[in-house]
Amino acid sequence: MTHISPTPDESAADTPGDKNADGLPEGDQIRGSRPRPPAVLSALALQFRAAPVGASLLVCVTAAYGVGPAVMAWLGKLLFDELGGGHADAGRAVALGTAMALTGALTAVLGQVGGYLDELVRQRLVVNVERRLFAKVNEFRGLRRFEDPAFHDRLRLAQQASQDAPHNITLFGQQVVQTVASVGGFLGVLLSVWPPMAALLLASCAAALISRLAIARRQVEVSEAVSAKYRRRMFYRSLLTDPRAAKEIRLFGLGGFLHGRLVSAVGGATEAELAVTRRVALTQSGFAVLNGVVTGFGILVVVIGAAHQRFTVGDVTLFIAAAAGVQGAFGGVVLQAGSAAEAVRLFGHFLDLMEDRDDLVAGNGPAPPLRGQVELRDVWFRYDKDGPWVLRGVNLTLPAGSSLGLVGVNGAGKSTLVKLLCRFYDPERGAILWDGVDLRDMDVDALRRRIGVTFQDYMTYDLTAEENIGLGDLPRATDRDRVRAAARLAGIDATLRRLPNGYETQLSRVHLDEEDGGTGVTLSGGQWQRVALARSLMRSEADLLILDEPSAGLDPEAEHQIHHTLGEHRAGRTGLLISHRLSALRDADMIAVLEDGRISELGCHDDLMVLDGGYARLFNLQAAGYRPAAVSSAARGANDQNEVAS
Repeated sequence: MTHISPTPDESAADTPGDKNADGLPEGDQIRGSRPRPPAVLSALALQFRAAPVGASLLVCVTAAYGVGPAVMAWLGKLLFDELGGGHADAGRAVALGTAMALTGALTAVLGQVGGYLDELVRQRLVVNVERRLFAKVNEFRGLRRFEDPAFHDRLRLAQQASQDAPHNITLFGQQVVQTVASVGGFLGVLLSVWPPMAALLLASCAAALISRLAIARRQVEVSEAVSAKYRRRMFYRSLLTDPRAAKEIRLFGLGGFLHGRLVSAVGGATEAELAVTRRVALTQSGFAVLNGVVTGFGILVVVIGAAHQRFTVGDVTLFIAAAAGVQGAFGGVVLQAGSAAEAVRLFGHFLDLMEDRDDLVAGNGPAPPLRGQVELRDVWFRYDKDGPWVLRGVNLTLPAGSSLGLVGVNGAGKSTLVKLLCRFYDPERGAILWDGVDLRDMDVDALRRRIGVTFQDYMTYDLTAEENIGLGDLPRATDRDRVRAAARLAGIDATLRRLPNGYETQLSRVHLDEEDGGTGVTLSGGQWQRVALARSLMRSEADLLILDEPSAGLDPEAEHQIHHTLGEHRAGRTGLLISHRLSALRDADMIAVLEDGRISELGCHDDLMVLDGGYARLFNLQAAGYRPAAVSSAARGANDQNEVAS
């Protein structure tokens, strides 16, 4: 029996850092990723890695398609000059007309081929980038990022970039190739007919391009600024359609309230985006008018020249086609440049995420079977550097093959301790030792294979009953005998066998596959808890079995049965049992009381009752609910006397 008194600590006064207007810690805002050449080159290189043949053919087809209009314009000039010269050669005119028709048909075919190749590259690109993105997400083996709102904003932007940004950048590259080919064919015409026209068109198009890039930068800044609002919008949207939330939403009349929050989140974001859209429309309209004036002035000059016999009819038609072609080509580049500039900046978030390192120190040592003990040695932990300490110098030992019950009020740090044992986080101070070896020196995956856990906030997967249990041990997920053995241990086998399709029944009425035939079912809370328990029991060879409130949703009879079965299953294994129902812990070899981030009491049930401390007080409070009124009153009176005496 041990009674541990807390020791003063000057760091205990640490308080959470200041929050911004969105309720996030300062410094968690999305950092804009600056456009940079590596992002452009990386995005362009991705398409050739995703679809090397298709991407190469697309470049060639795009260049040929860009030359088509210029070839058509030159052939048109020659044809009009031939027909308007007064001594037309019929054979030459027919040949030119045929060449024009064939060129037009070939250009149309190239457009269709280019469209198919573009879609092929886009699809391959999306799959490739999405695979890389979520492979990277899976590399983060800790929970720190996933419990950080700022990371979810970054992830949303990176995911958005992974869907569209590489393709938009490659589209811009294709547009540039097409524009160079087209302008190259027309530029000689403009220079030979009226050189100032080429300079005027290039100047106006360049100004439009620079303006569009500046606006695109502002668009991305707005997207980054409203990212948190869109995250909240997605939360409220999913909440309004979540079948688990539907009962309370309808009972408490929360639909209008949540809908208002949804509309508010969307409204705040859309106003900022509409302001940028208005700016784009006004700016581009101004440049459209400028281009129209420049083109009109150039046509007027050439028409006057043709009237004075300085230019032929073919020259006039070729000039008009060239002016329109240059403007059209540059217009496509300007429009695509905006999307590309936005894509480059967004793609920076993808690249930043791909460069992120795991927040856990990479250990590569083996994780051998537990033979001695698991020891928490002076463990301190807090979730934020400026936040309060959750654990304050915890010292605790779990001998191999023994069972330890962990008691504490809500917020005492019990679930945090479980996260540290599973190495979802590392202690800020102190260490957790597995047979004397720091968990940080072990391979994370190997360590976790040694641990079986039923979490308090367990998951309910929209999968079949067999899959919901088999996920606890993927290599044996299809072993029906093993799955049923785990289900029997958790007391859920009979229930699952009675389902419409037995273990093949989909445990969902929302996400059903076609082969399910609409036979999905939903389980009660207690039944789901047993499924989650069976999932953790799939790891029959686990050295450390952690049960965090494994019977909170069960009736007393089911709870007694489960604890009796688990007691037999834990024989020879190291067990950590966390429960607010202290009667479930009284048979544990040792019981630890976690209070204010420290172990305040440690001993078996009888010793802690004699100690008459926090454990005894909580146990008597619960026991009073099962005693006759007279006995309960006497117990309360004895407790009051003990408190006065102390």
